[in-house]
Amino acid sequence: MSAKIFVDTNILIYAHDIDSARKHEIARELVSSLWNQKTGVLSTQVLQELYVNITRKITMPIKPSEARTIVRTYMPWAIETSAETILAASEIEERNRLSFWDALIVAAASRAGAVKIVTEDLNHGQRIEGIFIENPFIT
Repeated sequence: MSAKIFVDTNILIYAHDIDSARKHEIARELVSSLWNQKTGVLSTQVLQELYVNITRKITMPIKPSEARTIVRTYMPWAIETSAETILAASEIEERNRLSFWDALIVAAASRAGAVKIVTEDLNHGQRIEGIFIENPFIT
């Protein structure tokens, strides 16, 4: 089995936001590849953020019923955000001077055994807690 790749919310938003042009295409291709390789992983935090953003914050919001279908699609990738993960995030936040929410992404990725986080919210090429950060939109 290939190494797990943790997908941050922004990647999924772009994958479903047709108004995102180039980022939409890149994100769609990335997500499709992760499905084919069976390497995608995310957290319940990401699913929550995805639902809120695609129903309220993109240019052409998606109907809640359609958004629920999208969330259901990604449920096989999801790991629960446990109390232990929250405490680990608080330590990661302090050690790495991240926002708590970014630290929670890193903590969940670590818990899932991910070797990489794909996101545009952290510094491309950086390693946090041993996990490589990749911004797929940088070419």
